[in-house]
Amino acid sequence: MTIDALEPHPLVRLLGKPSADFTGADLVHAIEQLGLRQVNLRYVGGDGRLKTVAFCINSREHLVEVLTRGERVDGSSVFPGTDTANSDVYIVPRHRTAFLNPFGERSSLDVLCSFYDEAGKPLPYAREQIVRRAAEALTQETGMTLEAFGELEYYLVDQPERIYPVEEERGYQESGPFSKGERVREQVLGHLSTMGVQLKYAHGEVGNILENDRQLVQHEIELQPVPLEQAADNLVLAKWVVREVAYSHGLEATFAPLVSSKGAGNGLHIHSRLVQDGASTIVGEEGINDVGRRLIAGYLSAAMALTAFGNTAPTSYLRFTGGDESPEGICWGMKDRTGLVRVPLAWGGGVLSGMFAHANPGSTEPVPEPAIHPQTVEFRLGDGSADVHLLLAGMAVAAKRGLSDPDSLELAERLSTTNHDDFEQLPASREESADALEAERGLFEADGVFPGALIDAVLVGLRDTEDATVDGGPAQDEEAREELIRRHWHVG
Repeated sequence: MTIDALEPHPLVRLLGKPSADFTGADLVHAIEQLGLRQVNLRYVGGDGRLKTVAFCINSREHLVEVLTRGERVDGSSVFPGTDTANSDVYIVPRHRTAFLNPFGERSSLDVLCSFYDEAGKPLPYAREQIVRRAAEALTQETGMTLEAFGELEYYLVDQPERIYPVEEERGYQESGPFSKGERVREQVLGHLSTMGVQLKYAHGEVGNILENDRQLVQHEIELQPVPLEQAADNLVLAKWVVREVAYSHGLEATFAPLVSSKGAGNGLHIHSRLVQDGASTIVGEEGINDVGRRLIAGYLSAAMALTAFGNTAPTSYLRFTGGDESPEGICWGMKDRTGLVRVPLAWGGGVLSGMFAHANPGSTEPVPEPAIHPQTVEFRLGDGSADVHLLLAGMAVAAKRGLSDPDSLELAERLSTTNHDDFEQLPASREESADALEAERGLFEADGVFPGALIDAVLVGLRDTEDATVDGGPAQDEEAREELIRRHWHVG
């Protein structure tokens, strides 16, 4: 097949095939052609972060073995609560995820892995397996595939600058030299695109915060819609790359839900759409259709419980009550940035051709139609502390309920911001989030998607009383609030 001349993934160009078709033999060929001497097997741990096992290539036979057999690792060190007496698990490479590592002392080929137990069966509590089961259960019942992508917000922390100083809360899509960290952002884009992560754009975000000894400048990367498992992996890779590039510049990057007593926190809004036979099923000639409304109803119906996966830090709940476009009410609206779910503009109604003609007088170029309609539903619940694999799996579970529940359309109508403005509020603490998850745990455990033991572990973590944020806790005490923010600085 012909590879697009602008394809940024060097392995795709070298092998002449899309990454979805990569084989072990392809990766061996690429390593030989590029003269690589190291392979890194990567996986997502129980804390949601990217882990690494590095292999020095000793021979072709050894390379084939690593790329085929994978390795065994100590599951009790990867997943808290695992029995240490029976903790060996396998990690097996998924060849389609391979990329060239842009960091490290030696050039290497990296591959994401999946977990399996001693019998060779998918490890039930591994993050990537939970997402896969959730996506498969949705497709099996509805025939539709849930695609998603995230808006990843983060802050770069540095000393204040005297030249072109930043202005507080004036960072939205700012350009250099007023935008600080623009080079970091561009390097992140370059690395992610060559790793096969499909991107939409990156820009400066609103949050510019000036303190006595530092400045915090907010940025955002928006990805492209892909199937759920890939969307989760892409967000983990994006966080890793942001941190690596920032570190190389002597800067600190944080995805914390709250970074200061003033200014915006870091959200993680997730866009999604349902696709069947190569077409979007959530939009019609008049915009969002009944399938889209059922999808929205599913998200809203499970929103309280989904905070357990999307808002894991105590500071998440301080952010909820702090305003700055953070959602509080469980509702939705068209283009409305105050609701928990938003239906953004999507070039509907034939407006694109008119805008293009006005912006380019005399042009006779045809205006191409996208392969899949770009309309998405934006779920504004998550923040930088989210366990992204569990959040996306939970969204698939909620979507499945919304699509099958006969009362979904009535629920969507009732929770629309066009009808009233008095809606149920999101949890005010991790304790309340835990209560909501416990009440809904049957929804997530259905079809074997979420193991009961994992739900138990999430509940225990949420009910840790050390970081209480209500009833006179750090939410009311400025010094304790700042200490809480620092304690949960490097989340996700």
